[in-house]
Amino acid sequence: MRRHDAGMTGQQGHVGRASRWARRGMLWALVVSVCSLVSLADAAVRKPRRDTSLHPPPQIESALLMEADTGEILYAKDAHKKRPPASMVKMMLMLLVMEKVRAGEIHLSDSITASTWASKIGGSQIYLREGETFTLEDLMKGIVIHSANDACVAVAEHMAGTVEGFVDLMNERAEALKLADTRFVSVHGLPPGNGNPSDLSSAHDLAQLGRLLVKYPEILGWGGTKEDHLRDGKFILTNTNKLVYQFSGVDGLKTGFYHQAGFNVTATAQRDGLRLIAVVMGAPTGSTRFDEARRLLAMGFNSYKKVVVVRREAPVGSEIQVSGSTVRKIRAVAQDDLAVVVKKGLEKKLVTEVKIPSSIDAPAHRGQPIGEVQVKHQDQVLAKTAAVVPDEIPKVGLIWRLIGR
Repeated sequence: MRRHDAGMTGQQGHVGRASRWARRGMLWALVVSVCSLVSLADAAVRKPRRDTSLHPPPQIESALLMEADTGEILYAKDAHKKRPPASMVKMMLMLLVMEKVRAGEIHLSDSITASTWASKIGGSQIYLREGETFTLEDLMKGIVIHSANDACVAVAEHMAGTVEGFVDLMNERAEALKLADTRFVSVHGLPPGNGNPSDLSSAHDLAQLGRLLVKYPEILGWGGTKEDHLRDGKFILTNTNKLVYQFSGVDGLKTGFYHQAGFNVTATAQRDGLRLIAVVMGAPTGSTRFDEARRLLAMGFNSYKKVVVVRREAPVGSEIQVSGSTVRKIRAVAQDDLAVVVKKGLEKKLVTEVKIPSSIDAPAHRGQPIGEVQVKHQDQVLAKTAAVVPDEIPKVGLIWRLIGR
């Protein structure tokens, strides 16, 4: 058989060799294809994932991420840079209104009639007509949800008599709150005309304003509303803060834009007991401001955790001896909740230290500070609160003390 194969004609041999080369070519093509697929798959596996918490922010002027309860700053970029906040000016108006409402000086059911001046304000508006009447609540909805400039003027005139008088109140409150980067010249944040100065604030100051605003459920209720209406449903209020549609937990607070100010937003969201406030100022586009605010909020929720180490009025430290009273000993209690915001996983390394005396003299009063409770990580004090007397401790005379023995 071998001799027969070896003795094939030249044509048969050529055909056989061609067939073998064809088979080899197909085999090599298959090998190359498999190798290419393996190489691509390997490259996909080895390609690093994008870490949004480390990715540099887009071209914005300033930004800040803050935990609302403690005021802990989790991220900052030029946070004290003074810039026109545009319609985020309305946050101070919102605060002054709600402070007056809570104090009982005004009511959300109060009727407000639009003036001639209010009806002529441009920009974002609810198109107030001179003499048209709304409740304060309806106008606040127009301001918080729809950023209505005319509603701001109507509310300001109702509360202070004139817009200028209300601006004075805004600046007085800013000064009292130590918002050193902030100066108001309007109640709505529209661009100034005729070379006049503009409103100024910073990411830091706006976050501080946000910390106060989130204490009012009404503000968060309106701020988290996607759509509402006025005039018996004839006018639709659409939320200017698109994050209420895009990011779970967002319920405020305010957007702002005009050309020189850029695109701005102060956003707040709450998840699992952690409330964050993100401020973005001077973004080049509307989508960029929301993207950056969303990135900051996501970074905060993914990376940080709020830990309540000691609850308000919880006993702290060892027993304290009392002299001069029928009360022989007490346990101090924490004056407030002692909470910290830390990187996830770090809560296991927190240390609580209680600094109190071994004894005190009567009398002592409920809530009287007698020491301090600290939460530390290594040598750094992260938070502290007072250790206080839990109940009234009366002082008694010498005879009573002797009898009491």
